Amino acid sequence: MTQPFKDAVAMCKTILRNGFDAYVINSRFQQELERGGSEQEVEIATDMLLDDLIKLFPNASGPEAPGEVGVIREGGVCFRFHEVNQMETAHPEALLVKTTQRLQDRAKSLREDKSSLACPYIPAAADMYEGFADMSEGRVRLAGEPGLTLKRNLLYGIRALRFAANYDLPVEENTWISIVRSAQRILDYVPASEILDEWRKVEAENMWRFVQLLFDSMLLHGLIPQLAALSRLQHIKNESGVEETVFDHVVQVMRRYPEELPYDWFGTVACMFHDVGKLFTAENYDGKWHFHQHHRVGAQVARKILSGFRMPPEDVDLICHLVRHHMRFQYMLTERGARRFMALEEYPRLIEINRADIKAREGNYTNFNHNMKLLEKAKTPEEMSEPLLNGNEIMDFTGLRPGPAIGILRDALLKAQIEGLVSSVPEAVDFVMSHKDKI
Repeated sequence: MTQPFKDAVAMCKTILRNGFDAYVINSRFQQELERGGSEQEVEIATDMLLDDLIKLFPNASGPEAPGEVGVIREGGVCFRFHEVNQMETAHPEALLVKTTQRLQDRAKSLREDKSSLACPYIPAAADMYEGFADMSEGRVRLAGEPGLTLKRNLLYGIRALRFAANYDLPVEENTWISIVRSAQRILDYVPASEILDEWRKVEAENMWRFVQLLFDSMLLHGLIPQLAALSRLQHIKNESGVEETVFDHVVQVMRRYPEELPYDWFGTVACMFHDVGKLFTAENYDGKWHFHQHHRVGAQVARKILSGFRMPPEDVDLICHLVRHHMRFQYMLTERGARRFMALEEYPRLIEINRADIKAREGNYTNFNHNMKLLEKAKTPEEMSEPLLNGNEIMDFTGLRPGPAIGILRDALLKAQIEGLVSSVPEAVDFVMSHKDKI
């Protein structure tokens, strides 16, 4: 803190000790402006009147601009005191002086000076980082006074969270509280289409962090309340019996999914909605929560939510398809079940949703590994999975008695079918007849 601001803080303490309120107006913003120019001024807010100010500081003089209480010049620094709104019926934010006309004019002139040094013409192309301080600071910060910058464009609130997620940077404290404070305004005035546009720019690998930031800032509660409500619902994490909130589980599944399918934005969004149906199907009996048919219900809920964001119908169909069928791979499949699963569109994505679910739960892979082996077997055409002649038929045609020879002939026939040497029952009969003497 520079000496002028230390002196300003000392003045505020003197005023406070005498029964009045006083504080330096947006000290961080003022110190930034001080670094940008040579003029030494500090703006202070107080409910003290000029007469009382003169009693404490005899060198105080009258106001020089509207809204000022008085001015003190001392040590080459000008301390300007501004009125505090004391009306009980005022809007809460109007009670706190966050900036003054002089501060705004100084900030504007400083920006104009810097831009004119670079070039006399400012291109009209939109700047993705407009309204934000340099990211080289190692954090995401709204330029100037965060609250006012955010009011100028409420979409900055969503964009700040997108930057924080994609660049893995913290959100600067004053910027963060401005977003939290303005959450309802953002939801009221930012069109859903613009929110979706920002959301689409979040990388799949970082979407879990973006959703967590939306939740922490209270934006998710208004944006997708069905998803935020999962934080109030618990389920069993794994066989150890440990419980976790369904929302925490969803975030972890989103985090794990891109490990196997990177850059898959749609698959990650499907992970975000895969358990949203649990909110509507939750039923507790015998001391446990049950969520029967949550995948079906979840697909319908997801469709309504995504359609509200004006997402293209084909994208909505894809995501809802993944939500609808995400449970198919969790159970130990039969060979027939594996073939039916492989007939589903996007089944590789469904496999990875299940893998991510197991990772998030820290569960076991028994069913998963069994199903993966069945899928390998199911890749063989169904007509090739069994020989055209069974054991009894082989004995009837060859006249052989039950014994190991029948099994050997059966395996040889199946191998011939797979290799394409046999494709019909008559060919199968000829094959076993010609090979029985070789056994």
